[in-house]
Amino acid sequence: MNIVWSALIVVVTTGLAVAVMLLVRRRAPEGSRFKDGDRASGVFGVLATGFSVLLGFVVFLAFESYDQSRSGAETEALVLSQQVETAQFLSAPVARTLTGELVCYGRSVVHLEWPRMESGVQGDAINPWGVRLFRTFKTVRPQTPSEEAAYGKWFDQTSDREAARIERIHGATGVVPTPLWLVLALISGVVFLFMLFFADSGEGAATQAVLMGSVAVVVVSMLLLVAFLNRPFQDGVGGVRPVAMERTLRIVDQALLAVGGQVKLPCDASGNPIS
Repeated sequence: MNIVWSALIVVVTTGLAVAVMLLVRRRAPEGSRFKDGDRASGVFGVLATGFSVLLGFVVFLAFESYDQSRSGAETEALVLSQQVETAQFLSAPVARTLTGELVCYGRSVVHLEWPRMESGVQGDAINPWGVRLFRTFKTVRPQTPSEEAAYGKWFDQTSDREAARIERIHGATGVVPTPLWLVLALISGVVFLFMLFFADSGEGAATQAVLMGSVAVVVVSMLLLVAFLNRPFQDGVGGVRPVAMERTLRIVDQALLAVGGQVKLPCDASGNPIS
């Protein structure tokens, strides 16, 4: 989340709301346009309650998607490192091939998939290295008990990795449907218009500014929070970043170096295949 832009949006919208309030206040009767303040407060309470209940539901929905994407990314990175370990129990040629493809899979997640998720264009595209891993593993013919155990474990880990990937990309396109955004915008507009009827020429300008400004700050800030949670993949404060996968790739490189594993990677530093 870009803090500077968010703060600017809050300041600008609040300033506009206050300016409109002070403009309306000039021609407003003393004591506001409501003859019965208690009745007006009761109606405003209904509006505020409806808005807060709906907003709470939307925030919960968006945060659940945000947390699911974050945990999916962490689980995917963890399973990837586990699959690297499992591959070492297979025959040496296959182990080297699978290890290289796993590293390329991780690189493509960091450098290719993540920018697409931030742009919202990831869609249903599969990871090509997942296909390469499947084709390579089809050639495995376990001969020893340890290879047979690793062979069976690989299937479970592949399923876990694919499920984690689905959770990761789930929130890339946003989960808050358009009708909810329309309703939130409508209620926000109604609250703003209702607040204008509290314009009172008998009160000071500062009091009227605080009255409108406080409501505008809360409403706009909450809408920005929903927008942030709805699109968790962004380069800003609180955005989901490929930290877990980057850490896994570093650990895998260190582990292979420590055990003397020589792997020729079939991809470049960004995960693109090398022809």
